[in-house]
Amino acid sequence: MPRQRVAILISGRGSNMDALIAATKQPDYPAEIALVLSNVPTAAGIEHARQMGIATAVVDHTTFGKDREAFERAVQAELEAHRIDIVCLAGFLRLLTPFLVRQWDGRMLNIHPALLPAFKGLDTHARALEAGAKQHGATVHFVVPEMDAGPILAQAAVPVLPDDTEATLAARVLAAEHQLYPQALRLLAAGRVTVRDGQCLVDGIPVSLPAGT
Repeated sequence: MPRQRVAILISGRGSNMDALIAATKQPDYPAEIALVLSNVPTAAGIEHARQMGIATAVVDHTTFGKDREAFERAVQAELEAHRIDIVCLAGFLRLLTPFLVRQWDGRMLNIHPALLPAFKGLDTHARALEAGAKQHGATVHFVVPEMDAGPILAQAAVPVLPDDTEATLAARVLAAEHQLYPQALRLLAAGRVTVRDGQCLVDGIPVSLPAGT
């Protein structure tokens, strides 16, 4: 089976991008990073990808005004031009419309810094602390039109410690993300993932999630 061509969409430094790039350098990894695309021309991750010899593209959303679909059509054109098989969102700070999501049904992943369905949206670490959560973590899920609501492919839990601040908890979750995202992409790129009735199965077995999620 040929290696799947992956595009990573970023808006900033792209620390999860770095983790995915590192993973794809393993000779047995079933995917390669064929494109890094940003909606922000000055995103630090773009220059880093260039330095690593990876093709890059910038589609500046501000040039499209409020026409979100026009922006997404430009993104789609770049993805098609680079013959992309799978899209990974890694700190891509744009809410996607159904237009782009439909193009990549079952082929677009996102990583969210919480154990979904808990703490959808922003400020997840502060909200977990405020809620007195005993564990927190990260989720890799398929992208659907509703935010943070797609089928869950993988989760990693971390403990919430009594003396945690938002910063210390965020750092612990980010370390878990860097392990989790490459593992999830490996499963999808290897053709081991199916979705049935809104639930992910790996090798035909429903994905098991951390206790309490």
